[in-house]
Amino acid sequence: MKRTLIVLAIAIALVTGGRAYAHHSFAATYFVDQEITVEGTLTQFMFRNPHSFVKMDVKDDKGQIQTWAVEWGGGAQLTQAHVTRDTLKPGDHVIVTGNPGRDPAEHRIRLHKIVRPSDGWTWEGVIM
Repeated sequence: MKRTLIVLAIAIALVTGGRAYAHHSFAATYFVDQEITVEGTLTQFMFRNPHSFVKMDVKDDKGQIQTWAVEWGGGAQLTQAHVTRDTLKPGDHVIVTGNPGRDPAEHRIRLHKIVRPSDGWTWEGVIM
């Protein structure tokens, strides 16, 4: 009986622990209690798993171009939300709102909302 419980406990730990270990904490990478908005030109849309990314060029207060990395949900999650690899194209003017990265020099955002003003397309939500 005791041996069966130990084997069962190990099996549960392996099954549930691996999944928890594989996913990073957004709070470790982003200020989840803050929100910023950046506006610029989309340069790349990487539709992939485990997380998709939007790269965009944004002018800072001095007019210098900074490349921002915007972290989004995985391809499967975005597909369920009616976002495909063809939804966004390089050259699209976009406005992104989300949690800023903890290191300002990295220019990272965890996406909460993206708007393409040219046609009004909008996606809003939080995907893990």
